Amino acid sequence: MLEIAIGIYCLYFIITVYTSVMQIDYVKKAKDRSAVILTPSKFIEAGKYSVDSQRLGLLSSFYDFIIFFMWISFGLEYLDSLTIYYQGWQKAVLFIDSFIIINWFLGLPFELYKTFKLDKKYGFSNMTVKLFIQDTIKSGILFLLFGSLVIAALSVIISSVSNWWLWGFIFIFLIFILINILAPYFMMWFNKFEPLKDQDLQQKIENLLDSVGFKSSGVFSSDASKRDNRLNAYFGGLGSSKRVVLFDTLIEKLTHNELLAVLGHELGHAKNGDIYKNILIMGVVLFTTFAIFGNIPEELFLQLHLNNQPYAIIVIIMMFVSPIFFFLMPLISALSRHNEYAADEFGSNLATKDDLVNALLKLANENKSFPLSHPLYIFFFYSHPPLVERLKELGYNGAGIAQMKDDEALKGSCEVNYEQ
Repeated sequence: MLEIAIGIYCLYFIITVYTSVMQIDYVKKAKDRSAVILTPSKFIEAGKYSVDSQRLGLLSSFYDFIIFFMWISFGLEYLDSLTIYYQGWQKAVLFIDSFIIINWFLGLPFELYKTFKLDKKYGFSNMTVKLFIQDTIKSGILFLLFGSLVIAALSVIISSVSNWWLWGFIFIFLIFILINILAPYFMMWFNKFEPLKDQDLQQKIENLLDSVGFKSSGVFSSDASKRDNRLNAYFGGLGSSKRVVLFDTLIEKLTHNELLAVLGHELGHAKNGDIYKNILIMGVVLFTTFAIFGNIPEELFLQLHLNNQPYAIIVIIMMFVSPIFFFLMPLISALSRHNEYAADEFGSNLATKDDLVNALLKLANENKSFPLSHPLYIFFFYSHPPLVERLKELGYNGAGIAQMKDDEALKGSCEVNYEQ
């Protein structure tokens, strides 16, 4: 049984590595051609960032592969021996918390390099050592407090309920929904949220929300720039906790009409029920995962030198959930890309196609998002359609920003041409 599990993980690793290698080769060649979507300098820089990020991800994949075999060869057995004097939910909490913390420490060099070296090199990261330590401590507290409670509760379900995998799925799915509801409140511990200072923009956004009957707990600006210079906006929370959040970087770079177009896109997701569709999809993934690991043969525990106990079941789920999710991703991503096109159409109808196109062009340039990718990489990893395809659907024929000088492209709204 262990051989089958290892074979599935190896297949996951091979496909991940192969697609990364193909993407690196594709982008390296594409970045030296004529610029599309981005200004010429941003096109080259975005290509370099994409290649460097993929190389780091490729190295991380090999590193994770080695760590995986270390865990199944001797790591899990050794950690089991260290926690031998604990039983039940206490054993599960101590074992799983230790497993997660060790993995975090092992992956820390990659996180530090990306944050303080790679992202700073390309002008993204504003993270300081002090802020990084503060974020780490806060995340650690949330994990040890709430994560440990979830692990304890799941271990009790596993040990005391028949068909535990079904009840375990229901429990974790409810936790997932609860996290979505409470997410805005958790984020307040990391970011400062303020009402918009621009009252004119505030009124325009409220009018936009009212026009489609969208109820929220408020419109806020987030001080995201203290960590990163990328542009973004999102609708957070569910039910009465829903709120509109604009990154301060987005407010600074986009015009009012472009901001409204971006929010119109997000409203499209809300009106089309995409949020609930995504929750349903996650429910399917969780159900599949629990159904598979709820029927693990005893042989697998014996081969890993573990007891058939809640702590062992939970750690096996954690180790193999990534391959399961990866093989489901092409279908999930295809559905997501379809939803993005529909949201673009909704947003362009609320604002104008010009405003949405201009906003997408600015987002791509400021975020240095390379607009071209290998088809295989898109198949596995793209939850959004390639920007070139999104712009084509909006009628943009590509003439404009790539031919502009870099200083001209940053002055404001771009001139766009539409196909008739």
